[in-house]
Amino acid sequence: MKSKLITIVAALSVASTAYAVSSSKVDKEFEVAFASHIEAGMAEQDVMVETSPGAQTVFRFGPGEAAPGSELFAAAQSIPHNPMDPAANGPHPKGQPLGMTVGDWLSAKGSASYVELDGVGHLTAEFEGLVPNGVYTMWHFFMSSEATEPFIGTFDIPVGDRDGSQSVFVADANGRAEFDQYIKPGLQLTGDQLMAGLAVAWHSDGKTYGVLPGEFGYNTHVQLFAGLPTAE
Repeated sequence: MKSKLITIVAALSVASTAYAVSSSKVDKEFEVAFASHIEAGMAEQDVMVETSPGAQTVFRFGPGEAAPGSELFAAAQSIPHNPMDPAANGPHPKGQPLGMTVGDWLSAKGSASYVELDGVGHLTAEFEGLVPNGVYTMWHFFMSSEATEPFIGTFDIPVGDRDGSQSVFVADANGRAEFDQYIKPGLQLTGDQLMAGLAVAWHSDGKTYGVLPGEFGYNTHVQLFAGLPTAE
């Protein structure tokens, strides 16, 4: 468990690049690069492949465990995130086909810039390789800096207004998207007790759920995430 947490901490660190700012007028300023779970050395949490061709069960695949051309599926029910425990990878009952392959899913990439002035944050992000015309939301997540047994999950807040209205964005027909929002309060960064990050979730049902992400693995699928730097 502890080694898994160290892996995640390292992944969050790799996924974030912070730049110190000398100006007294700027509260925070940094840039981050988004990564997939696979790029972070973990199993994908919200998209799955068949345990065998035509099987009625699916599993969360880790690095090297699924061919790029393998078809992706949702689970038949919500599956809580648990990157710490390999047993949580499945098998799970198979849900609907998602209309894409492993290679399609893992082609997504993105980066973001953040500036906060007088408590008001400005978050801009650019993405490519997303699901064409896909409905997405951006989440500000937190997880314990110390390993817990069992894993207690993440605390997910929609970026911006708490009703989730500012967190929504839609990819174009080529899978490109931009996110540009002013938010108050601004983003809370990583601290001694909690690791902070941003997560990008695709909604395979085309719906969003306000303050709630939706049902992970069933209709909500985190495609990319980035760790936020440590607060100074």
